[in-house]
Amino acid sequence: METKALFIFEMMGRPPEHIKIALSELIDKLGEQKSINIIRKEIHEPKPVEKEGVKDLFTTFAEVELIADNINIIFDITFSMLPSHVEILKPKEIELKNFDLSSIVSNLAVKIHKYDEIAKISIMEKNILINRLKEAQEKINNLENSVKVEDEEENKKDKKKSKKKVKEKK
Repeated sequence: METKALFIFEMMGRPPEHIKIALSELIDKLGEQKSINIIRKEIHEPKPVEKEGVKDLFTTFAEVELIADNINIIFDITFSMLPSHVEILKPKEIELKNFDLSSIVSNLAVKIHKYDEIAKISIMEKNILINRLKEAQEKINNLENSVKVEDEEENKKDKKKSKKKVKEKK
């Protein structure tokens, strides 16, 4: 059953003309699929990100209205392109077969597992880096302490030499 939907896609980056072109190309690629007919697209002008400490970063978004051959394609677009908003415009009511719903839920589960894996790997890598930084800091501290001790010993020797020279002069 044909499904009409409105998607909003957002993009952030720099320079502003690049993100506008990249967003346009993303939408054009979406429209090349046989099972999708884009009936309206509006790409908004990039605007600077207004956040403290953020410089030269821009954001833009596009509204894309399309007709897909079936609801599964709407879900595929959502899972693969991660729009910030999806609104099903037509049909008003959707009847799904058990097989179609199972397919949708399975695709969602696969996507969630991939993100979970990425998150776990990122956490593990972060912890490894933190441990390496701690080890490096300890080595730096030990090195600084050994240099201080050597400097103190050198100062003591210099003082003894100075005292000896003063005594010799007397």
